[in-house]
Parts: sequence; structure tokens; C-alpha cells
Amino acid sequence: MSSYRQELVRAIMERDPAARSAFEVRLLYPGYKALMSHRRANWCFRHNLKFLARWISERAKKRTGIEIHPAAKIGRGVLIDHGMGVVIGETAEVGDGCTIYQGVTLGGTGKDTGKRHPTIGNNVLIGSGAKVLGPFSVGDNARIAAGAVVLSEVPADATAVGVPARVVRVAGRTPASDLDQIHYTDPVSQDICRLQREIERLQKKLDMGGLENTDGGGI
Repeated sequence: MSSYRQELVRAIMERDPAARSAFEVRLLYPGYKALMSHRRANWCFRHNLKFLARWISERAKKRTGIEIHPAAKIGRGVLIDHGMGVVIGETAEVGDGCTIYQGVTLGGTGKDTGKRHPTIGNNVLIGSGAKVLGPFSVGDNARIAAGAVVLSEVPADATAVGVPARVVRVAGRTPASDLDQIHYTDPVSQDICRLQREIERLQKKLDMGGLENTDGGGI
């Protein structure tokens, strides 16, 4: 088995708790099949066999539900978990050790030319249904929460949440092996909660003041 295959199988076995054996991964896992097909398609694309590259890519999409343009650059040890609905555009770049869940789009905004798709750093986790749209970078060890729509750069070791996504700085390194996609701190939600508490406090103060004025008038 080639070193690329070995790294890919090892990454899946380490990060997918449902993976039971290397044989099962190689035979049944759509993420594995899509990435191996992409490796062949990318080789053809770089050697000016563009029709064959696209044929391989389209065939893999039909078999796996994962669409990766032949020109996209994918690093080593990438896990595409489940993978149905994943779309990776032509000028997208994905670093080593990334984890990508189902429904993720690494796409363009429709108005850019040339470099149109995002560059994803190493060990990045992209949660289910997240959309990363545009020619910007997502730094190493970053997290993108499930359902987020990212339209601007995400620094290294940061978390992006919401629609449109906002960045939350996190302390220290964020390993991609931490597969929690949902327990993130949303700064907008925090601000709303703080405002609600403040409104409740002020309302209570007003109500107490109103009762005192009523009592005073009655006396």
C-alpha cells in the first residue's frame, strides 16, 4: 500500500469512531474512495489530461456524493466523514490533517476570477453543512462550526460560528482530533443573553419603583 493510502486509512481509523478495520475503510468508505479518485484525477489534470480528469471526478461524484474538482489541492491525512454533499471547488486548497463533515462547501462567491475558492490550513475542522465561500485563508488548527457561513478570513487557532460567521479567538492549539462541532461560544448569542439580563434587571427595578410610588400615593 502506498504511503498516501496508509496515511489516509490511518487518519480515518484514528478520527472516525465508527471505523472498525482498514479493510472496511478501503472497501466501503466514500471519503476514502473520493480522495483516492481525486488523487488520480489531479494527476491527470496536472498532465493536461483534463477530459479524463473530469471523467474520473464525475464518476467519483456519482459513486460517493462527494464532488472535488480535479484541480483542487488536497493535503495528506484528510478525513471526509460521511461526505454526502461535500463540494470542493477548482482553486480550493485543503491542508494536511483536516476533517470535513457532510454538506460542506468550499466554494466561490460567483464574482471572483482566478483564485476563487478558500485555502484551508492544516488540522482544520469544518462542521456539517458549513459553507466557506471566497478566496481567503482559514488558519491552521481553526474550527468552523456546523452550519456556519464563512465569508472572510479565519485566523489560526480560532473558531468561526454563525451566519455570517464571526470569529472567536481560542487559547492555545485546537487539534482536529477534537471532533466536537456544536459546543462553541457564539459571541452574538452571549451579547443577546447579556442584553436580556440587563432588560430584566431594569424592568424589575422599574416595577419595584412603580410599586413604591403607588404605595406612597395611597398613604
